[in-house]
Amino acid sequence: LPRDGRSCFACGAVHAWISSDNRTQMSEKTAHNSSHGETDESGFADIHCHILPGLDDGAENAEISFAMAQLAIEAGTRDLAATPHANYTFHYDPARNASLRGELQARIDSELSGGLRLHIGCDFHLTYENIQDAIANYGKYSLDGGRYLLVEFPEVFAPDGMEQALLQLLDANYVPVLTHPERNPTFQIHADLLARYVKLGCVAQITGSSYLGGFGRQAQRAAEEYLKRELVHVIASDGHGIRGRRPILSEAAGRIVSLSGEAVAQALSRDNPLAILHNQASLPYYPSPEAHKKKKFFAWR
Repeated sequence: LPRDGRSCFACGAVHAWISSDNRTQMSEKTAHNSSHGETDESGFADIHCHILPGLDDGAENAEISFAMAQLAIEAGTRDLAATPHANYTFHYDPARNASLRGELQARIDSELSGGLRLHIGCDFHLTYENIQDAIANYGKYSLDGGRYLLVEFPEVFAPDGMEQALLQLLDANYVPVLTHPERNPTFQIHADLLARYVKLGCVAQITGSSYLGGFGRQAQRAAEEYLKRELVHVIASDGHGIRGRRPILSEAAGRIVSLSGEAVAQALSRDNPLAILHNQASLPYYPSPEAHKKKKFFAWR
């Protein structure tokens, strides 16, 4: 990314971490906005991150959680959703999650001048039990209790059956946000499956590091193809720690600028995720999916 102050969305969003003076100014601005009931929406918004400590395969303890928050701030993120897993392996406890979020937010406010606003949600695995509980307890699993619900698919699934599951959630007034389909083998094999689900009214969330090859060439090809077909609505970090899967969006946003331009990069990394966190009924950027020639993203080899 450019480091010379030139006008560009991706570099502008992370301009605050170029120098310590700018970081100080950013912190002062955030503190001013917080005290006056204002919000600073100049940075990235990350709707999918496993930042809460000791809940799943994300942050192991409170110190790693705090270090993840520091990384996110330094890379230009201003809003971040804590989204622990809800599946057969990891129990989802809203009260415990809210408590941990409050503790981390208090430390961010105290030690980092409130440079990051934390939101709450979950990485919702599409199981029968989860779906029934989400319908019976509206907002329990969704982002800040609103309409947007991150949904994670099993690696192997029947497309028709999963469509019925998505329709149940849509009928219950949720908007399913389909997490990292580019990394899912079933989506990779069925090239038009994502378009089919988007036509239902779902939102597609791609992992930012997939555009950088972080999950291999197959996922990168799928992510780029979805971007070309205008099927991507949000990028998120899916951060799990301070090494490897980090809570950073700046590099992916820069890559998307080169692939699709600044307007799309801003929509996917800031405008749309902020609209989701604000529970808006529609997204600023939501192209109508069109049919494309079927194509596999990778060969079995």
